[in-house]
Amino acid sequence: MPTNKWITIKGTRDGLTLFMNDSCSWEELLGEVEEILSAKHMAVDEPLITVKIQLGNRYITDAQAETLRKIIKKHNKLVVEEIVSDVILKEEALRWKDETDLKLHNRVIRSGQVLEITGDLLLIGDVNPGGKVVATGNIFIMGNLRGVAHAGATGNRKAVIAASYMAPSQLRIADIISRSPDSDGEGVPMECGFIEKDGEQIIMDRISSLAKSRPELDAFERRVMNG
Repeated sequence: MPTNKWITIKGTRDGLTLFMNDSCSWEELLGEVEEILSAKHMAVDEPLITVKIQLGNRYITDAQAETLRKIIKKHNKLVVEEIVSDVILKEEALRWKDETDLKLHNRVIRSGQVLEITGDLLLIGDVNPGGKVVATGNIFIMGNLRGVAHAGATGNRKAVIAASYMAPSQLRIADIISRSPDSDGEGVPMECGFIEKDGEQIIMDRISSLAKSRPELDAFERRVMNG
């Protein structure tokens, strides 16, 4: 029986997960994969077993990933479902940062103007009727929202729209569109809109409800506090 020095195998009802040590050389790792799988004899009538690879803090190229898949695939009844690494390229990290960053704008969006950003938007100012703000993430407006706001523009249904005074001509989150009910005066104070869990419509509630419906927004609060 081979001695697992660099690889830990965990079996689940969904298949196998291979946890690979990230401190050894790539050649040592491939050698142990081959040794472990060669010692396992699969019956012809057994169903396919999916294999997930956890690389830890190791980055591998597409060519290396393909080599790993081929080694596992040649052993009967095993198929690689996923290869996961905790390491990403600098370009991917910068793109992720841009997509999740908080963008602060201090201005008024007037009729006919459109403000589009990647990430979360914090607007200190009003969105007047005929104005429009669009963000791939959440939209927070410290002012009056009387125009159009579109959050989660690339499909993020967990995005939210919040405003000091909510009286929009239209709200949109991902592909869901909602018009705010007619309102007199300055609008509804401290309100937010979000898609209810497993729902197909935007619901309106007090901003305080976000602590329960979107607890992950604590990260936004930390970014505001820390700058």
